[in-house]
Amino acid sequence: MSSSLLLPSISLRKISYNATDSFKIFDPSSFSSFRHGIRSSFPKNLEKSRFSMSVSIGSRASTVDDAFFSDYKANYAFLFPGQGAQAVGMGSSAQNVPAAADLFQKANDILGFNLLDVCTNGPKVKLDSTVISQPAIYVTSLAAVEVLRARDGGQQIIDSVDVTCGLSLGEYTALAFSGAFSFEDGLKLVKLRGEAMQEAADAANSAMVSIIGLDSEKVQLLCDAANEDVDEKNKVQIANFLCPGNYAISGGVKGVEAVEAKAKSFKARMTVRLAVAGAFHTSFMEPAVSRLEAALAATEIRTPRIPVISNVDAHPHSDPDTIKKILARQVTSPVQWESTVKTLLSKGLKKSYELGPGKVIAGILKRMDKAAEMENIAA
Repeated sequence: MSSSLLLPSISLRKISYNATDSFKIFDPSSFSSFRHGIRSSFPKNLEKSRFSMSVSIGSRASTVDDAFFSDYKANYAFLFPGQGAQAVGMGSSAQNVPAAADLFQKANDILGFNLLDVCTNGPKVKLDSTVISQPAIYVTSLAAVEVLRARDGGQQIIDSVDVTCGLSLGEYTALAFSGAFSFEDGLKLVKLRGEAMQEAADAANSAMVSIIGLDSEKVQLLCDAANEDVDEKNKVQIANFLCPGNYAISGGVKGVEAVEAKAKSFKARMTVRLAVAGAFHTSFMEPAVSRLEAALAATEIRTPRIPVISNVDAHPHSDPDTIKKILARQVTSPVQWESTVKTLLSKGLKKSYELGPGKVIAGILKRMDKAAEMENIAA
């Protein structure tokens, strides 16, 4: 596939909406192999917008207002988990839903091994590896969408969703659900992402640790104190802003050990060393960026049909080129999950659905708002 995305050029103006032009931009045939939540070529927010698109067909450049989703609504949200949510046995429900089982079969063809067998039977050490767990969670989470769709009222729930996001890896799942790219293209990206992150981790002696019981300012002070005791290659930083009282630090192993040694003096309740390959969401992952950039350049990415909140800046983006840049930056940037959830709650979020393995996101949401309504959908 060419690295240039062939899309019409688009300008947004306050004029009447032309449905024919919309079909030229959001070609229904491009979704022929992808069913997640897409029943029309019209993006939901475009249908309701006072803006319309003026289209010049055949231009290689696309002009998409990246702030198009800036005033998005957040009534019903789909939230997708990231690495760490995997568990042996996940995916077992997918076998009973043909559309979900079909996703695993497609995954087998792309990955070259029986993914469902690893998900359901393990061994755990294999499923936990970065190169396996990332594709496994992506596929299982989208299979959960199909499990939901197959139940009574499931399609109505899917149609009601007006915003989506995912934790780290889960951002790719959210983009696939939104129609920004196909299931197959998303899986290829996730496969490469896991391989590139594993290689970057193997090239450095790094680690991650969760700090429980401190606010973000004190965690930053803890990082500063640890960094005074180590050299440049072992320095640490906050990598995941998950929720109040739960932040993950990434960096060199000696820096992480210094954090663990000093945590109690900063009144942290506890520290938990994370079972990941290395210092994700820091400069330690820089070697993975160029591989991601090349893969993203060769991938067709469309404007999502609903807002997808970025982990990098906690905002939705509509311009495909911007989405590509953000995804490449994501592996070296702190995850702004706390800001994302706060924004969703401030917009009057009525109900959320966590789709995929585990209940990590549900726990975070409840910690931030005990009254928040959440339903977990497994596959």
